[in-house]
Amino acid sequence: METIATVGLDLAKSVFQVHAIDAFGGAVVRRALRRASLLDFFRKLPPCLVGMEACASAHYWAREIRSCGHEVRLIPPIYVKAYVKRSKTDAADAEAICEAVTRPTMRFVPIKSVEQQAAGMTLKTRELLVRQRSQTANALRAHMMEFGIVTAKGMASLEKLAETVRDPESRTIPNTARRALLEMVEQIDALSARIEGLDAEIRKSVQGDEAARRLTTVPGVGPIIAATVRAVVHDARGFKTGRDFAAWLGLTPRAHSSGGKERLGAISKRGNEQLRTLLVLGATSIIKLGKRGLKLPDWVAGLVARKPFKVVSVALANKTARIIWALLTKGGVYRKPDPALAT
Repeated sequence: METIATVGLDLAKSVFQVHAIDAFGGAVVRRALRRASLLDFFRKLPPCLVGMEACASAHYWAREIRSCGHEVRLIPPIYVKAYVKRSKTDAADAEAICEAVTRPTMRFVPIKSVEQQAAGMTLKTRELLVRQRSQTANALRAHMMEFGIVTAKGMASLEKLAETVRDPESRTIPNTARRALLEMVEQIDALSARIEGLDAEIRKSVQGDEAARRLTTVPGVGPIIAATVRAVVHDARGFKTGRDFAAWLGLTPRAHSSGGKERLGAISKRGNEQLRTLLVLGATSIIKLGKRGLKLPDWVAGLVARKPFKVVSVALANKTARIIWALLTKGGVYRKPDPALAT
């Protein structure tokens, strides 16, 4: 059998498709492998290049196959799609991966360590619990409106609803409905306790991480954002500029230009949705504080005066992302710009 130089591996739950080629591009192996025999197949191969799509379980298999002595590269699935010939099948996907991984201009996803994945799962779990609490709170508000009880938005006002539900002397709510609503109130309390526990764990991890502590000096960046950056961004030096980092997060306009005409639309919303959302929320909180008297930078204040609120929030989030990239690549902490130097 010819020496295998490159392997395209299409990942799955139980049956994996392999497409291997030699140094001249000729197909050597085309076969399906069961999960139990996958690592045995790679242990028997001489060191070669292995390409996979960056999808579920990809980082685990990348670490395992790399331990067998192979060079492993993860490719964003959207970049593989262009190399699929005709109809989509597992064999066609594996062949497309094998072709894409050899392209000199292809972009790859860094392989995450076990620690990075664990930190990301903590943040994802917190996000899930927050979403469940919001869903339950919205349902509680909707049910209470049926009895004419309306409160403002926010968790503080939600506590007033909970007190009304818990009050057995209240005649506004029928006893049958009260029993059902108490289930919601207890669910919200339980979720809040779990979220607080995860928040404490995240704050502790940030305090133990020197880079994360430096990120919290940036306005609008708290422990949650700092921990998310550390879990998501494998190596900030992989981006040439802060604008590249912001573009990777989807915080730059989507370009649709042709024939010498430049057309810029809304932000692309590509990249990590969780981190992008947190940065926009952090920027939103800064702008809201500015409306309450906080001194905003001149360029932000100018935008607030002439642009919609959400547009300004995205612009400030873009700026925050570029500051984060600068701190990760150059070190140091955030220092407020000197007004004398800005004029």
